[in-house]
Amino acid sequence: MSRAYLVLEDGSVFEGESFGAAGETLGELVFATGMTGYQETITDPSYAGQIVLQTSPHIGIVGMNKRDEESGQIWVAGYVVKEPSRVSSNWRAESTLDTELRKAGVIGISDIDTRAITLRIRDRGAMRAGIFSGETLDQKIMLEKVKSSAQMSGQFLSDVVSTNQIYRIPPTIAAVGKVAILDLGVKKSTLEHLSNRGLEVIVFPASATAKEILEHKPDGIFYSNGPGDPQASDAQVDVLRELLELGLPFFGICFGNQLLGRALGFSTYKLAFGHRGINQPVMNTESGRVEVTAHNHGFAVQIDGDEAVSPLGFGRVRVSHRGLNDGVVEGLECLDLPAFSVQYHPEAAAGPHDSHYLFDKFLNLIGEKRA
Repeated sequence: MSRAYLVLEDGSVFEGESFGAAGETLGELVFATGMTGYQETITDPSYAGQIVLQTSPHIGIVGMNKRDEESGQIWVAGYVVKEPSRVSSNWRAESTLDTELRKAGVIGISDIDTRAITLRIRDRGAMRAGIFSGETLDQKIMLEKVKSSAQMSGQFLSDVVSTNQIYRIPPTIAAVGKVAILDLGVKKSTLEHLSNRGLEVIVFPASATAKEILEHKPDGIFYSNGPGDPQASDAQVDVLRELLELGLPFFGICFGNQLLGRALGFSTYKLAFGHRGINQPVMNTESGRVEVTAHNHGFAVQIDGDEAVSPLGFGRVRVSHRGLNDGVVEGLECLDLPAFSVQYHPEAAAGPHDSHYLFDKFLNLIGEKRA
């Protein structure tokens, strides 16, 4: 193996071994806390533009397989692990993590002190970084490249990860309705949850207009997860406002939650280091029940208190969920409209499954509207 370097914009340099493809890559360095689910993580379009560091020390033991992919490719800008598994030991494995990273041209680094890096991000916040390998490199030049790279704030990445054309997925059981999905970086398991509940799924590019969506006469609207800054998605916010005014049932997750917040007239802000992983505790403010949830977000909706009134005339809005680690808004529910959203990932790939009920809630809203 060749030597590799992880360089952070604060000037920190960590030396390790090249993992995956060799070369150089730039992105926002974030950490993910999941002990499992690395395949779902790296194929999640929400991670576009980000170098992902796995806090779990041993990664790759179950290999890779087509069934667990959340999209058609690996999206992470780079990958950081402490100790990659030397073998794949699982009956479902079809390939190894290292092989797939190499095939996808994803540059990584291993044999590095991921705990120290995680603590640095927790202390100083997510920051720009670069992974460099394959040749003798000058630390000053590497740092200059990192500092000249794009900030995540202000980036519009939905057009990078979205579908280029409309496509349909039939329901797997008796049809009960039709849902239009704005693909901002949707995961495969989300589509499966909806089609498995009897919904015909129509997936639209991120650039779709309200008119184009309404031509298909959907019974409900869904905004997916995705990467980037919600403040850079004005067109998608305007479309959502048009659809909310028509009273169509709406469900948004992750990026979709942030865009619902903006459509209602609230602001969003960038978190210091974000929430990423599959073990984040969130409280349902209505029931008091604590859900263990999957996250991937670096931005959040700003609402003070448990309830507010939409500044744009959409009525009352309740904070339906809050993160227990830091009090971040993790869900919104409109009390005068059939619309709600959560900041986390209820499709739960890979786990936990505490929040699957939200898909049933959306289905019930569609049923009530059709009735």
